Amino acid sequence: MSLPFFAQSRLGDAWFSVGLTSSFPNIAESGSVTLHEPQLCGQGASTPGCKVFHVPSTDSTHAHQIEADAVLSQNGTALQDQVLVFQYRGKFHAVDNKRCPHSAFPLAKGIPFDIEDFGVVLSAGLTCPKHGWSFDLFTGQSDRSNYMLRRWEVQLRPVIKPEIPANDDGTNGKTDQDQEVWYDLWGIERCCPHCTHHVHLK
Repeated sequence: MSLPFFAQSRLGDAWFSVGLTSSFPNIAESGSVTLHEPQLCGQGASTPGCKVFHVPSTDSTHAHQIEADAVLSQNGTALQDQVLVFQYRGKFHAVDNKRCPHSAFPLAKGIPFDIEDFGVVLSAGLTCPKHGWSFDLFTGQSDRSNYMLRRWEVQLRPVIKPEIPANDDGTNGKTDQDQEVWYDLWGIERCCPHCTHHVHLK
């Protein structure tokens, strides 16, 4: 089953909305939670800890959310052009769902964790449980060889569309602190956690 994005893209912009911040659980436990497993989110409901989108390389305007079992497919063809979006310790990340080098294993099954040095948290990582490879979520660097995980820049923007359909309880499902989560479908990749320069991916 495929669901449309929460909001349409803005005219002439490559940035797309993937939902409200409250629709993403904030995974806060290091090394113990698999991304696709249901977690409590800001809306008070249990929802998968990540969202996966298919973004056709030929036409990103046809991007759509992937649901149900397709999120965890290990079919290499099915995993083509998939972007994995999730929140870990208050930071949003958008990474390639396919790019674990072993058997095209979906990183939606991955486990986020803190990268530490003598108890000091330096960065955040994602471990693929298939063979234990890990990737730095800010630099993309793998813990083995020179393999790099592809990443996309994420922005949080004010909610500009108040006409959100009401839920069964009469509320509209958003909180006062809600923002929209957008990421760049053109593939702008961050080179480090605090860098303001970006590299356009081909």
